[in-house]
Amino acid sequence: MKKLFACLALAAAVLAPTAWAQSDAASAPVAAASAVIAAAAPAAEAAASAALAAPAAADAASAASAAVAPAPVPNKGDTTWMMLSTLLVIMMTVPGLALFYGGLVRSKNMLSVLMQVMVAFSMIVVLWVLYGYSFAFTEGNAYIGGTDRLMMKGIWDNVAGTFANAATFSKGVVIPEVVFAAFQATFAGITACLIVGAFAERIKFSAALLFLALWFTFSYLPIAHMVWFWMGPDAYSAAAVVDEMNGKAGLIWQWGALDFAGGTVVHINAAVAGLVGAYMIGKRVGYGKEAFTPHSLTLTMVGASLLWVGWFGFNAGSALEANGFAALAFINTFVAAAAAVLAWSIGEALHKGKASMLGAASGAVAGLVAITPAAGNVGIGGALVIGFVAGFACLWGVTGLKKLLGADDSLDVFGVHGVGGIVGALLTGVFNSPALGGPSAVGDWVTASMITPDAYSIATQVWTQAKAVGVTVVWSAVVSVIAYKIVDLVIGLRVSEEEEREGLDISSHGETAYHK
Repeated sequence: MKKLFACLALAAAVLAPTAWAQSDAASAPVAAASAVIAAAAPAAEAAASAALAAPAAADAASAASAAVAPAPVPNKGDTTWMMLSTLLVIMMTVPGLALFYGGLVRSKNMLSVLMQVMVAFSMIVVLWVLYGYSFAFTEGNAYIGGTDRLMMKGIWDNVAGTFANAATFSKGVVIPEVVFAAFQATFAGITACLIVGAFAERIKFSAALLFLALWFTFSYLPIAHMVWFWMGPDAYSAAAVVDEMNGKAGLIWQWGALDFAGGTVVHINAAVAGLVGAYMIGKRVGYGKEAFTPHSLTLTMVGASLLWVGWFGFNAGSALEANGFAALAFINTFVAAAAAVLAWSIGEALHKGKASMLGAASGAVAGLVAITPAAGNVGIGGALVIGFVAGFACLWGVTGLKKLLGADDSLDVFGVHGVGGIVGALLTGVFNSPALGGPSAVGDWVTASMITPDAYSIATQVWTQAKAVGVTVVWSAVVSVIAYKIVDLVIGLRVSEEEEREGLDISSHGETAYHK
């Protein structure tokens, strides 16, 4: 643990002096591309479909029009909404996810889970500021961004007091880039924390942190760039530049995959890493022989409720504006979670004869996971169907599929986030269709016109969605195997059997959650 913190401190000391200084070009987005998040092809207030948009620099609207048109100014309502959304996602993680996971483990491991979530989230936020944002959301190649925003260089001019802007999904509409960067930091943080649930109750604290730092760098950042980075709507100034602008986007964005708020980037990515960890770290001592019952379903319910509320910022905030599509993502998030609670409870009652509180809470999370890629990409009817399907599918994921896989995924990260993420990603391609009540996707960013009902192909879009899922699964799995192996060789992955039986609260942190 000491070695890990020493390495992190040394790295920060070496990087900080040269990189922290703000660039003279702070008021202009880097190379036109501090560019943005994409998720496919939405239309912002003209952007019905996709997810997060990228801080695209007010790149080439053409020299002539640039000379005539004044630079866009962020709307205070949009900026306020994005700051509120950022706070909601922080609440999802600490305390939401921490309490949800904490209630599911045995009492002797409660604090260890809270610590892993809180410290991992904090570490990822620091790494995001140092290099993560730059590698995810600036122009580089189809797989990874560049170094233009290392240490947030150029995001504001501290002398002039001016701020760079980030694009949304609407032409001529921007938000302060620093707000976009903060919003995206919360996504990176909670994604890493989701993985904690898969190896809870037996991993070394230092091993968890080192693994998450490696995985964040080599899996989260490339996937985020591939799915969400594009040059922004204003870059599409004329038909002549379309191919050039598309070629600068992330690989999966170029394919036209739709991911409004992170079905691939967040949920599938984290779930695969968790499943690999469950295999490589091994099963908990006594698994299959002893009861591993949650020590506080009350806290799990509280955590699930905070997740549900916070998820409105996660999904609706991904519209990047306070507009109609933020409202669509908002209500879809609401109804999909409710539908999944009912589906899980019905399935559990049919299977076991009783519906449980744990099942209802898990159902809510399953619905929220599944609607994440679809939030602004489907109609309300589509959201209801996605929620119901996810409730039943994830119930199978934590029962039948878990037995088939044979891994000790402690808190069912893959069963909920993996299965739910895949279901949501694939069904997004179905219910995005205007024939099924969806908003369709942007077919031409020069005019911000949507694909017409006659031209929309469900089969083609579902195939594109499936390719995005496949790339995410393979990429995350390969990176995870290598990262876990490195951590095992350097500091070892799990605590001793004696420490595990004593509980990680005492053995790893020297304190207990409850005093008798």
